[in-house]
Amino acid sequence: MRPNTPTERLYNGIVKENPIFVMMIGICPTLAVTTSAINGIGMGLTTTVILAASNVLISMLRKVIPDSVRMPAYIGVIATLVTIVEFLLKAYLPSLNTALGIYIPLIVVNCIIMGRAESYAGKYPVVPSFFDGLGMGIGFTIGLFCIGTVREVIGSGTFLGLHIMPSSYEPVTMFIMAPGAFFVLALLVALLNKIRDHKLSGVNASNKSENYGCASCGNTKCPSRKNQGGDNQ
Repeated sequence: MRPNTPTERLYNGIVKENPIFVMMIGICPTLAVTTSAINGIGMGLTTTVILAASNVLISMLRKVIPDSVRMPAYIGVIATLVTIVEFLLKAYLPSLNTALGIYIPLIVVNCIIMGRAESYAGKYPVVPSFFDGLGMGIGFTIGLFCIGTVREVIGSGTFLGLHIMPSSYEPVTMFIMAPGAFFVLALLVALLNKIRDHKLSGVNASNKSENYGCASCGNTKCPSRKNQGGDNQ
């Protein structure tokens, strides 16, 4: 299997294997921090930086790390990057660091990062590994942003902290609680699956109409088939 092009790796992470809506991994921080759109963006971008950087470092060290200590080495690389990012957030974005809380250190064991390190970065060169991590991170960020936006608008009547709903709107506080997170995630996944199935059915119908003809028809009594047979005789 050859490493894909940068465009293919980005498309794979954002659409084809989106961590949240397709692969359904990294759900713990997804449900916990998406009480607002800004929290979703913050967590997504933080994870993206660590994903891309860890993929690059692990790809560079893939021929040096012994196979017997592969997983501990990956965890060491990821933990170092998470610590650096956490210190930067505390220094320059303390409010975001407080909002994300314990879920920043827990990025170390995020299955998205560990999964990409094991399945891709540990096997392929630096450039495709970087774009693999970037694509997965962007896909993760988009998922968090979408869930956070729906929960914030319905649950608080705001978007990115700005009031957008009319004064008469009564926020549905359930959406910024744990049950709301599960409900919004399920709703968005179901919606995307419906869109995907509709597109696939359209493609299949198109292919069937293109391949359909009298030669493939089993109805020997069809007038068109008889006429075609008569013409050929």
